[in-house]
Amino acid sequence: MGSSPVLVVGGTGYLGGQVITALLERGKQVRALVRPESDAARLEAAGVEIVRGDMMDPGSLAPAVRGVDAVVTSAAGYTGHSKGDTSDIDVVGNRNLIDSAAQAGVRRFVLTSILTCDQTPQVPHFWHKKLAEDRLAEKGVDFVALRPGALLDQITSFGGDPFARGSISWLGSSTVPLTFVLSSEVAAYLAAAVDADVAAGERIDIGWDRPLSIQDIADISSDLLGRRITAGPGPVGNSGTAEAADGAFQIPPDMAAMLEWFETGRYVANTTRQGEVFSVPTAEHSIARLITSLGHPIHESP
Repeated sequence: MGSSPVLVVGGTGYLGGQVITALLERGKQVRALVRPESDAARLEAAGVEIVRGDMMDPGSLAPAVRGVDAVVTSAAGYTGHSKGDTSDIDVVGNRNLIDSAAQAGVRRFVLTSILTCDQTPQVPHFWHKKLAEDRLAEKGVDFVALRPGALLDQITSFGGDPFARGSISWLGSSTVPLTFVLSSEVAAYLAAAVDADVAAGERIDIGWDRPLSIQDIADISSDLLGRRITAGPGPVGNSGTAEAADGAFQIPPDMAAMLEWFETGRYVANTTRQGEVFSVPTAEHSIARLITSLGHPIHESP
């Protein structure tokens, strides 16, 4: 496709950094929107063009989108991972970015959305993704919205390496199936979506070949490792607390609403379109990839 750069927003984050790597591996020129106070040394060393700006500052976005072929955004203010992250980024920031992309006439906008976001007005950070999709359609931007399930590698990282300690922790029921995916898989699909042969405005669910419960994941991990991995549920009650190893801790309302939604069993992807455009990995191969990425040998190949 075009030789103009792809703008990545959220490139200093966990998922965004992997998106940049995937784009570079596909031979793309990459430009990254980076906040003035953020460290971009690693990106610069990889040959990424850095533009300083902020999604909350519309004036700073014009230079970022000028002359780009496409925009890929994985920015998510609700995570609070970086200074300045707030839910305003998910609403106002996304609107600013979308409006700037529309004005610049970018060929394609690739949005990291969330599975079932259109069904969950009670979960703010899910619903905000639906609002971003709606804004893209309203502004007439050629966009693709990928709606991944829960990122297993992020979830299992809380408390350290779950395979080293022999237990996967979970704040809800360990027996309710839901859709999982790895961040590296999502990053690869986001990069591929820049040039994918899809209609404008497609919303594509992203997941594995089937939904799994945390107990299912523990059982598959046990088979792959040749030793027992347990599932450690921590039920969430109406008070919005969960049991941790050292006692109860407060769960933010947004996360509590998300966990409640998970418990319905409706957080499940329809991966038909994913298979047509990209690929659909098996749960066993993805879990094996996660295990080996953490330095553990596989006892039995999937």
